[in-house]
Amino acid sequence: MAKTEELSKDTRNKIVDLHQAGKTESAIGKLGPGRLIRVKERMNGAMYREILSKNLLPSARALKMKRGWVFQHDNDPKHTARATKEWLRKKHFKVLEWPSQSPDLNPIENLWRELKIRVAQRQPQNITALEEICMEEWAKLPAT
Repeated sequence: MAKTEELSKDTRNKIVDLHQAGKTESAIGKLGPGRLIRVKERMNGAMYREILSKNLLPSARALKMKRGWVFQHDNDPKHTARATKEWLRKKHFKVLEWPSQSPDLNPIENLWRELKIRVAQRQPQNITALEEICMEEWAKLPAT
């Protein structure tokens, strides 16, 4: 019998996953993950820059990243928009050039996978529980 068949229909309908919580953003460094940010609405370039403005430096400080660190994000249009590139340039952030369509090279993808597994094991029953579990499990992720 398949695992989903073992669950009652009521239980199966109550389990929520990360896609229902919206998008999340974060950073990682050699000391582990930075802040986990929930994005509740559709993100655009201006919102992305606002998230960076409020969270990039605090995450870098929390991760004890000294001068000379390099910022890396993928080639999402919000990340590569002229306004975003200009904002990063004005803030003097060093940005790693990144090949298109290369999520397998992105180290944070491994953390997203690990977070999804940990959250699924705890079977959140609603969006509020999902958010809480995401934050708890993100905080437990190891640096290595």
